[in-house]
Amino acid sequence: QVQLVESGGGLVQAGGSLRLSCAASGRTFSRNVMAWFRQAPGKEREFVSAISWIGNTYYADSVKGRFTISRDKAKNTVYLQMNSLKPEDTAVYYCAADKSSGVRLAVMERYYDYWGQGIQVTVSS
Repeated sequence: QVQLVESGGGLVQAGGSLRLSCAASGRTFSRNVMAWFRQAPGKEREFVSAISWIGNTYYADSVKGRFTISRDKAKNTVYLQMNSLKPEDTAVYYCAADKSSGVRLAVMERYYDYWGQGIQVTVSS
C-alpha cells in the first residue's frame, strides 16, 4: 500500500520559515515526479511546486524565489523549504506523486496518482 506522509507543518509568524517533508512508502518514487499542492480555506487546491527525478523543478509564481523543492531519492522523501512566509501562504499542504516514471512537471492535480493526507501551515501576521 502506497502512503505519502507529510510532516513539518505548524504555526509561524510572517517572514519566518518552515520545512515540509513528505515520506513515501510502499513503493519507490526515484524515477517519478513529486509535487506539492496547497488548499487555503474557501479556495480550490492549487499547485505549488514539482520536481522530477533528474532534478528539474517548477514553481507557482506566488512562491517563486521563496520556496525550494528538493528530494532525497535514497530516503524516498521530498521536501519543501518555505522562507519569507506570508499570511496568504496559510493552507493545508499536500504532497503528491505521479505513478508513471518521467519528467513531466504537471501543475494539474489529475496528473498525480498518490496523495498525502495534508498538513496545516498557518502564517500569522
